[in-house]
Amino acid sequence: MALACSLTRGSTGGALGDEPQVPASEPEIVAAPRSTDVAPIPSSGPIKLIFIHHSSGENWLSDENGRLGIALRDHGYFVSDTNYDWGPEALELGGPIGSYTDLGQWWNWFLGPQREAVLGAVVAESQQHASYSRLEGDPGGENVIVVFKSCFPNSALAGDPGSPPTTGDNPIRGESAGSDAYTVANAKGLYLELLTYFAAQPDRLFVAVTAPPLQANETDPQTAANARAFNRWLVEGWLAGYPLPNVAVFDFYNVLTSNGGSPDRNDADSPGGNHHRLRAGRIEYITDQGADVSAYAHPGDSHPSAAGNRKATVEFVPLLDYYVARWRSAGP
Repeated sequence: MALACSLTRGSTGGALGDEPQVPASEPEIVAAPRSTDVAPIPSSGPIKLIFIHHSSGENWLSDENGRLGIALRDHGYFVSDTNYDWGPEALELGGPIGSYTDLGQWWNWFLGPQREAVLGAVVAESQQHASYSRLEGDPGGENVIVVFKSCFPNSALAGDPGSPPTTGDNPIRGESAGSDAYTVANAKGLYLELLTYFAAQPDRLFVAVTAPPLQANETDPQTAANARAFNRWLVEGWLAGYPLPNVAVFDFYNVLTSNGGSPDRNDADSPGGNHHRLRAGRIEYITDQGADVSAYAHPGDSHPSAAGNRKATVEFVPLLDYYVARWRSAGP
């Protein structure tokens, strides 16, 4: 199944001139509150963060859509980003590395032959490649938080949901979504490989954001169940035994699988529904009170609606504060 992740009517618009898709009525939750259970981040000036994304990430950042940029700004993060056509040429992929953010292509970013040039550009980047509000004035230095996310075509995984990770020479390396190599086992194996790079970078925090879900008419029950299984594994199994606090996961997929009654009404502050959030100082991860497909998709478009993106903002930013505080508390 070939699925395109590109700017659509659900995007922020920007240079392409597309009109932002806005909900029929304003979602009840529109900004992320600061958690009272986590020390404010940062404690001594802004902390630099870079977000690696494509169109669904651009929508999430947008002031007119998900408002993630505003929330990160208000929590003290200086945010830069990458997008299509950004960065060094990935010779093995045939273009700028920023254009390649599918699951298998994280191998090229973090483990491939050009990883030093790529990651050098990632940590040095201080510009915006999407439209969103951020703190004024670059505080200087490198990006110490790297947030990376694939788009919804990556929620089409074949195979068995309970398959163990592939070991050895993994055929998913460098492959784009839609490849026959996109199985649950291969995706698990690829993410385990990434840990070898992250472990060598303890002074940076890497946050994996799961790919958003597909709308029901662009998937099938088995494929949707595979996406659910893989993303649960990322949260519950990927880091089992990993000794450092410098890797974390936000299940964007799961957050977008329940709503408040329609794609334009979210359930961000509801006790029911699917969530990945901080509650009373503890991580709450609920996965069985929704579906395995997008609850925020409009017909013909798997890009999450503004309401869904704003739910994700509410849940992600305090959780990010928690991850940062945990990482910093470990010391050098």
